[in-house]
Amino acid sequence: MELKVRKAGEVYIIDVEGEMDLYNAYKLKELSISLLEKNISRFIINLQDVEYMDSSGIGALIFICSTMKKQNLKLALTNIHGSVKKVIELTKLTSYFPISATMDDALRLVQE
Repeated sequence: MELKVRKAGEVYIIDVEGEMDLYNAYKLKELSISLLEKNISRFIINLQDVEYMDSSGIGALIFICSTMKKQNLKLALTNIHGSVKKVIELTKLTSYFPISATMDDALRLVQE
């Protein structure tokens, strides 16, 4: 899994590429924690290039989402498709995660 961080105004975007699984899901958690430690209050996790996610990936997303909700910060997940979308739907987490279909929608969501 590869992680890239870019900025759109005040919003940080984490582009995730590859598989989010037991062996690397912790990387996304660690990156998110480091962003929060820098007082970054709005970010988007772009899952466009993620083809596979297991329970460790779901766990990392739940950790990030719950941490941000507790601190009243803004998060959006975007560009979820294929088997990753099915995993999120099967675990009934579609209403828990702030999901946006497109990057533009995600940017609007975190800037509200």
